[in-house]
This record gives sequence, C-alpha cells and structure tokens, in this order.
Amino acid sequence: MAPSLLGGFTKSLAMTVLSEIGDKTFFAAAILAMRYPRKLVLAGCLTALTVMTALSVSLGWVAPNLISRKWTHHVTTLLFFVFGILSLWEGFKEDGDSEELAEVEAELDANFKSNKAESKSKSKANDDKKKQQRPFVLQFFSPIFIKAFSITFFGEWGDKSQIATIGLAADENPFGVVLGGILAQALCTTAAVMGGKSLASQISEKMVGLSSGVLFLLFGIMSYLSGPEGEI
Repeated sequence: MAPSLLGGFTKSLAMTVLSEIGDKTFFAAAILAMRYPRKLVLAGCLTALTVMTALSVSLGWVAPNLISRKWTHHVTTLLFFVFGILSLWEGFKEDGDSEELAEVEAELDANFKSNKAESKSKSKANDDKKKQQRPFVLQFFSPIFIKAFSITFFGEWGDKSQIATIGLAADENPFGVVLGGILAQALCTTAAVMGGKSLASQISEKMVGLSSGVLFLLFGIMSYLSGPEGEI
C-alpha cells in the first residue's frame, strides 16, 4: 500500500513545527524583523525555507529509486530514534534560559554593526556607482530580502529538521511531506516575524527539546511497527 498523503502531511507538519520553534532560523527571523521591514524579512525567510523544504523532499523522493525502499525505511526509522534521543538529551541539558537566542542575537548584532559602519564610510557617489554595477539579481531583489534569505537558507542547511525531512519523504508520501513542511514553516516564521524578540524570549528550549524528542521517538516506533510498504 502506498504511503498516504494525509500521513505524510500530518507527520511533516508536527515534526517541522517542533523542530523549527526555538531553532536558530526562528530566532534570526524574529531579530531581523525588529530591524527591517517585516514583509521583506518574512518573504526572504519563507522563500528560503520553502526552497530548502522542496530540496529536502526531492532528495527523499529520489532515495528509494537509488536504493531499495526496505533500506530507506530502515534508515529513516534509525534517524527518528537517533534524533529523538539527541533531542531528549539536549532538552534535559537545557536550564530553561534561551542561550541560542542570545547567540543568534550576538552574531546578528556584530553583522549589523559591521554593515552600518561600512555604509557610513561610503559617499553617496560611491553608493550610486555601486548600485549601477550591482548584479541583476540584487537589483531585482531587495538587499534585505537577500539577507533574510541567505541567513535562513544557510542556517537551515544540514540542520536536523532538514535531514529528518529527507528521511520522512523517503518513507512517506512526498507531496504530503512538502505540503506539511511548507505550512509548518509558514506558521513558525510568521509567528517569529510578528511576535519578534518578545515571543522568542518566552520560548522554553528545554520544553521544545523534550517535546521534539518524544515526537521523533514516536515516529520511530510507528516506522518500526510499519513495514517498508507502509502496513502495520
């Protein structure tokens, strides 16, 4: 029996929400929205996350065509258990303070101050000249959009949620996985941009780690009980 659309959608939605809440990209979106227009930050972050989700699902969809579905199923099951244990371990180690928020804020502060000092040292003539020499892509897109996109995209690259999405897409309906993942990314990023730092600072990384750990282990158990063909 082929994996169901609803199963892939619900698993992807739940997994992505718990993976992204309290993630570095979540905090980055919240901080960027405090300094730049929210619409541009939201557009840049959402575009990056949508592209990343589509790429991850595509890799997961291709995987069963390269190796047998039986092996992709076993690898996915193992990934869920590994990520579940790691998330629980990280959750138990957290003391409740949002250390990751402080780290992301410090990195963006340094970057923001560097860009501000650099822009002050340039004359208007040089700015106009560089604007004319700017590549077409940067002329078409706002620099703020590009910044939000690049920070989010490279911050998400190789992240636990990306790898889990690849594994999920290899074992579930890819279309359901991509729909659930994009919806979850949209919900989390919109909350981060609209809520800003006040919302981000209230998130308990300990609870997020424990919750995501339990969810990953639950998915692992469900995957173990179901065979490679999706039947229990």
